[in-house]
Amino acid sequence: MITESKKTGLWGEIYAARYLRQKGYSIKSSNYRLSGGEIDIIAEKDDVFCFVEVKTRSVGAYFSPGEAVDYHKENNIKNAAAAYTARYKIDKDIRFDIIEIILDNENYKLKHTENAF
Repeated sequence: MITESKKTGLWGEIYAARYLRQKGYSIKSSNYRLSGGEIDIIAEKDDVFCFVEVKTRSVGAYFSPGEAVDYHKENNIKNAAAAYTARYKIDKDIRFDIIEIILDNENYKLKHTENAF
């Protein structure tokens, strides 16, 4: 059974991928998992590989979506990115982005922070 929280997160990841495509990014992978880490979206634009963490919250949430990306989460993402680049022999610049989505009924706000950490 998928919880409401999971549904919200999945919707956010789908919307974030659509947003990135509209901005000219090529989506290479989504929900890339390995022990100790997961990357929501891996995208490429202008020869830069972007490892994107997507955080979606409803309006009125106690914390902003980006505040959920703490030091521990950043390290997990960096470790997963290192494993991905080694596995696929990626020798390009990389960066770590956060996409925050705040939902308010059927409306939403999106904030894309490049080089977030």
